[in-house]
Amino acid sequence: MSRKPKKGYFVRGQFVAEGSELDLELKAELKGTDGASRTDMKRESDALQDLGEELLTLRADRLAQLGLPDKLTDALAELRRITNFEGRRRQAQFVGKLMRKLDEGAVDQARAALAEQRRGPAREAALLHHAEQWRTLLLEGDDALARWMTQYPETDAQQLRSLVRQARKDAVPEKPGLAPRHGRAYRDIFQLLRAQLNEPDEPTEPTDDDNDL
Repeated sequence: MSRKPKKGYFVRGQFVAEGSELDLELKAELKGTDGASRTDMKRESDALQDLGEELLTLRADRLAQLGLPDKLTDALAELRRITNFEGRRRQAQFVGKLMRKLDEGAVDQARAALAEQRRGPAREAALLHHAEQWRTLLLEGDDALARWMTQYPETDAQQLRSLVRQARKDAVPEKPGLAPRHGRAYRDIFQLLRAQLNEPDEPTEPTDDDNDL
């Protein structure tokens, strides 16, 4: 019985089987793509796989809000469970394959969720530093209170003024040569400032003039 001939065609005297690597390359050339574009596609594929692995860092509630397909969600859960290097590598590739099936909108949402989560700790650190700066300014000079109230008029000025007075009294050493001590008022000022600074989306940093107080 004769074997069934392969489907294909000849190019410059060379037989090209359909579905072969050469066939794919020639078809890519006809479509106007080149090696660089194939490199770009590989890079994009790797980026989506990396994005899929990054999704493991999302909090459970944020991950659920993305509404990912069940198959991808299960694959991510399996990837989280696997500790074996080779098994994890294969599972990560499977996650990448599923990520490539997502539409552009879903991919953008995943990236946005990761970006938002990364901003969280950075913003919190900035707020804490900002509150510490303002506390120092308030304890060093009375002008800082007026500046604070101008920027954050919702603050209870009487409460803040009272806390500042008490914190200044507490900071006076009991004996000469001893370091200043910080009492409850010092901590309460920080909590009051921190709560107020959390209100605006972008808290205002102290100006250079403030730092010169």
